[in-house]
Amino acid sequence: MRTQARETVYKIVFARQFREDCPLSFRNAMYRADKLGEEDCAFAERLYAAVAEHGEELSAVLAEKVTRFAETRIYPADKAALLIALAEIKYFDDIPPVVSVNEAVALARKYSTEKSADFVNGVLGGIINQ
Repeated sequence: MRTQARETVYKIVFARQFREDCPLSFRNAMYRADKLGEEDCAFAERLYAAVAEHGEELSAVLAEKVTRFAETRIYPADKAALLIALAEIKYFDDIPPVVSVNEAVALARKYSTEKSADFVNGVLGGIINQ
C-alpha cells in the first residue's frame, strides 16, 4: 500500500535531515522493517529518489511559500512531510495533488506537533491552489 511506503520514505527523509548519507542498505533495511512488498519498495525508492535529486529545488519552493520564518526553522518532521508531498506534486503525474496533501497531513498528524497538520495543509494548499 502506498500509504505505508510513504510513511517509510518519511522516516528516511526525516533521518536524512540529520545525516546526509542515506545508503541503499539503510533504505532496504527500513523497507524490510516496515514489511513493504516489492511494488511498494519500488514506489518508495522512486519517491525517495525524487526527494533526494530535487531536494534543493523543493526546499526553495518551501522557502518561497513559508514567509513567516526561515525555511531552516521548519520543524524537521513537518519538513519531511512537505518534501515528500512536493516531490509527488511536481514529479508524479499519476498521483492527484490532493492525495499528496492528504497523505502529508496524515503524516504530520501522526508524527509531529499538534499544529503541524494545519501548517502542512496550509503550505501545500497554497502551492496546489496557485
